[in-house]
Amino acid sequence: MCRREADETGACGKRSADRTFFGTSPNGSTVSSPVTSAEIDAQWSFADPAASEVRFRELAERLTGEARGEALTQVARALGLQRKFDEAEAILDKVMAAGPRARMRATLEYGRLRNDTKQRDAAERLFRDALRQAENLGDDFYAVDAAHMLGIVVEGEEGLEWNRTAIAMAAESPEARARNWQASLLNNLGWSLHDLGRPVEALEAFVRAVPLRAAQRDEARHRIARWTVGRCLRTLGRFEEALRIQEDLAQDPSADGYVFEEIGECRLALGLPSEGAFRRAYELLSQETWFAEEEPARLERLRLLGEIAYS
Repeated sequence: MCRREADETGACGKRSADRTFFGTSPNGSTVSSPVTSAEIDAQWSFADPAASEVRFRELAERLTGEARGEALTQVARALGLQRKFDEAEAILDKVMAAGPRARMRATLEYGRLRNDTKQRDAAERLFRDALRQAENLGDDFYAVDAAHMLGIVVEGEEGLEWNRTAIAMAAESPEARARNWQASLLNNLGWSLHDLGRPVEALEAFVRAVPLRAAQRDEARHRIARWTVGRCLRTLGRFEEALRIQEDLAQDPSADGYVFEEIGECRLALGLPSEGAFRRAYELLSQETWFAEEEPARLERLRLLGEIAYS
């Protein structure tokens, strides 16, 4: 199973909008430069962590003090997504003294590193600490981020409660940026329910996320939200409905391997020719490093069902 979501970077919330940091001019002098946490986060391209790393490093060079520390936490995050864990940790070690906001964001990233390296207990402690720090700073966006990560690392019913807590925090926040978390959180809740064998409840969460994604005018994430509904419909055995959604998504030139994988699975379940869809899914997903490393059995299934011979 693949949770096809990235974290939010929405519009700047009221509580951080007035913070001013200082950067450096081309001749090396310090200049006043209003930079918010949201503007730092806007450098993200989660589909390309290497390019994001470069942008955050360049941004950090232009900033000083706590702003520089915040930018460096995202350098570390980009490194973590590239599985360069030791390098990421070394950067975070240097950020902790940059100020309370940078320290809070570093704590979040330490937690993500622990989660990525399968140290769930340590990750949970760090996310709880990050939540406390964010609440003390009055920053709803990162408080929701910490709660959402607790919903990922904590298993079972307690994890579901963290998901629901994060959704409530986002919905009740006066910050637009924090409220924008709701679609991602509903996605996470849906997958948690799906993993626990509760697809009817999962479908309800996935369906709720679709109009929220549409309202954000983010076509890529809107398509993923629709894909997720189709994926859950397949789990429920509603193959024809699921197939209609995926075939509609396949009309988009940017349709990825996950869409064609679902088309293949639905057609296979309905007794329809499916080799072409599986072949296209294999062609696309075999090019994704993460998929090839983490889902070898799934990739091999696509190869076999697509009737692709070893080259």
